[in-house]
Amino acid sequence: MPLTWKDSGLRWYWVAALVFLADQLSKQWVLSNFELYDSVNLLPFFNFTYVRNYGAAFSFLSDAGGWQRWLFTVIAVGFSTLLTIWLRKQSHTMWRSNLAFTLVIGGALGNLVDRLMHGFVVDFIDFYWNTSHYPAFNIADAGIFVGAILIIWESFKPEAKASEEQSHRD
Repeated sequence: MPLTWKDSGLRWYWVAALVFLADQLSKQWVLSNFELYDSVNLLPFFNFTYVRNYGAAFSFLSDAGGWQRWLFTVIAVGFSTLLTIWLRKQSHTMWRSNLAFTLVIGGALGNLVDRLMHGFVVDFIDFYWNTSHYPAFNIADAGIFVGAILIIWESFKPEAKASEEQSHRD
């Protein structure tokens, strides 16, 4: 028998909504208060710097001519749909997996909205050391990254997943 939304991982969708909301509000703040490439130094290793990313992680395919916007749109919708299906099929007690999936979904949807509205993703978190800057990112990217790390971590801890599933059956 399929799980109800209350018993399934869909109960964790509030995390996706929180990541999405924080991401979109922060990007709107940046768009309202910064011109492109404006930068505010906050710490000796951290700036708020408004940049546009027309590609994916680390500006992958950013100079591909525009078709990548639609490729990344399809990928975001596809992964969000797949993870939502998986959430629907697993117990709400599998908190690590549910948290990971909803972090990725919230981030993917946050960047999807940017691609559809602007044709690019708004990035502004800029960490650096001396003159070496890590590629700028945003809250959606952070959600995707943390979620992906949790998914990888879970894949190496099958006993934790098995014990969660066993405790749910009992």
